[in-house]
Amino acid sequence: MKKLFRNSILLLLFVMFSSMTVHKFYVAIYKVEFAPQKKMVQITTRIFVDDLNIALGKKYSKKTFLGEDKESENDIILLKKYLAEKFIIKVNGEQKPMNFLSKELENNVLICYLNSKEISKIKTLEIQNSVLTEIYDEQQNIIQANFNGEKHSLLLTSEKINGMLK
Repeated sequence: MKKLFRNSILLLLFVMFSSMTVHKFYVAIYKVEFAPQKKMVQITTRIFVDDLNIALGKKYSKKTFLGEDKESENDIILLKKYLAEKFIIKVNGEQKPMNFLSKELENNVLICYLNSKEISKIKTLEIQNSVLTEIYDEQQNIIQANFNGEKHSLLLTSEKINGMLK
């Protein structure tokens, strides 16, 4: 009887633990800083590079190798195109062009540096961010902004890709 009880408990534990799945954390962080003396907004992104490669491959039907030895100039062109389409800022109601400056790899995170020039002051900052939301419903894009001496934050998801800061 003890053996049957013990085996039943072990079977129950096995079923419980085998039914649990490992859940990956789908998040990217964007730091948006207004530099009034330079009349520009400076943006730093932190996005998992493997997720970016998956998104670029799906969107452009081409395997990319960002952050790898096989990375090509075409991979970077596709990255710039993707970010320009998926990450949009409007300052005081006017969409501003983003300039891709550079990128670097830190562990498995791709850090991209962007800016937008000719901004003398910010009354409102609207951000549209749908980066990676086409591949992960659980994707969270966290925006940390600093302008007019105040810190702001937004949480954008696949269900809410736009946010306004004042």
